[in-house]
Amino acid sequence: MRFGNSKSRVSRKLTAIAVSAATLAGVIGATATAGEANAYRAQDFSVNSCGMPSGNALGAPTSKGRVKVQSWRRPGNTRTVILLDGMRAEYGTSGWFQQTNAWKLVNQGVNVVMPVGGPASFYTDWDAPSNFNGQRARYQWACVLNNRLVPYLRSNGFASKGGKYALMGISSGGNAALANAAQNRDKYYAAGSLSGYNYLTAPGMRTMLRIAMLDVAPSPWNVDSMWGAPWSPRWVQNDPAMLINRMQGLKLYVGSGNGLFGRYNYPQNIGDDLFKGTPLELLALTQAAAFNTMAIAQGLAPMTYTANGTHAWGYWQDMLWDAKRRGFFS
Repeated sequence: MRFGNSKSRVSRKLTAIAVSAATLAGVIGATATAGEANAYRAQDFSVNSCGMPSGNALGAPTSKGRVKVQSWRRPGNTRTVILLDGMRAEYGTSGWFQQTNAWKLVNQGVNVVMPVGGPASFYTDWDAPSNFNGQRARYQWACVLNNRLVPYLRSNGFASKGGKYALMGISSGGNAALANAAQNRDKYYAAGSLSGYNYLTAPGMRTMLRIAMLDVAPSPWNVDSMWGAPWSPRWVQNDPAMLINRMQGLKLYVGSGNGLFGRYNYPQNIGDDLFKGTPLELLALTQAAAFNTMAIAQGLAPMTYTANGTHAWGYWQDMLWDAKRRGFFS
């Protein structure tokens, strides 16, 4: 009997060792597989910041003067999309990376590029530093996107459509995508605005943006430092609705929610969703409708999307994949 128990114990030990070894091998294999995937899928790089703040929105430009960019690329892919963040962009990682599965486009034939940073920037060149929060150097995001990032992508073999890329953004990055693409037709073949503000010179919009930018962390931003006073011509020059005549031939995607709660509105966020998410998305809805009406009147045919939803990442992820299904990147 003792021999039997001893044999049983030995057997159990051998089984445990075998299971442990198999588990360890599986872990090592998974790590190796992830490493191999990362070798071609994930890459962080940086581009020249055009002299604007980098790494800290309020600080002086760093000695390197670089803007961080996250990217995913795969051999055989035929397109690349640049994804712009919103008004509350952070400097560690892109909101697209934090909040969505957008990087998975790399497995669907589309390389993904995410510039990092630029809170309240509207991805444009500002007239001056924001004097409300002590910004030490003015934003120059249009320079970074169009004169630094696109040339980098071209020279480093990121797949394109005749040297042109798709540009898409959420919220303030949405109207920025339309404006930058319209102003740089030699660099972009497609532009998408997800809950963007596409008619910036509409009555009351300057005031609404002024109020919104006072609420951006870590301290308020002065909208007058961006494009000047409300009567400045730069507002018209950066308004997607006023640039429609320069969008002929661009593939356009314009999406928004309808302000109603949907599957991405969670109980713990109900206050923020109700008092910020819903009003912001209702505004985006009216802006999308106005832009689409003007675009159609001028012979354009933007892909449009409207569904239940507030101003939140889950809905923007859905719009991204809807755009993919409908051939926006092709």
